[in-house]
Amino acid sequence: MSNRFLSRTLAVQTLYEWDFKGKNADDISGMLDYNFIEFAPDFSDDGFAKHLVDGILAHQKDIDAYIEKFAPEWPLAQITVVDRNILRIGIYEIVYDLDIPARVAINEAIELAKTYGGISSSKFVNGVLGSIYKKILPEIKEKEERLQKIQEEKKQKREKEKAEKEQRKKEKEQAEQTAA
Repeated sequence: MSNRFLSRTLAVQTLYEWDFKGKNADDISGMLDYNFIEFAPDFSDDGFAKHLVDGILAHQKDIDAYIEKFAPEWPLAQITVVDRNILRIGIYEIVYDLDIPARVAINEAIELAKTYGGISSSKFVNGVLGSIYKKILPEIKEKEERLQKIQEEKKQKREKEKAEKEQRKKEKEQAEQTAA
């Protein structure tokens, strides 16, 4: 399990509890702390789960409006608590998080739904998030392009480092052969 997936899992657990207990935002920080202690005591995610939970709370009304608009056959209260909160994470990452590519957010939400949701949860989550993605793609195009550029720069850096390492290895082998 990747670190980000574990962080998202802890966020889903926390949001589930928060939602189930009546959405008291004052208690959510303690819930997240408890979930870290209970389920991942030696895990540090550099605040990613907290970032998700805080971001979702800050944008909850807008996020819920997305759910209502893109899942009109399902009133918010009729969507299972797990699916509702997985959708909240996915929508937050697609629309508001500038560091997560939208397709990654969708894939991660689908995996959460497969792991923690019901039989058709992953299809439902995929349908809702895919519709949102298609609708707002022009609005997030700049974000996606920036993230793609960062990915390409990282790839080029890795390739350069690999080539330099191979060059140093060849130079070392040549030096050893010359010395022998």
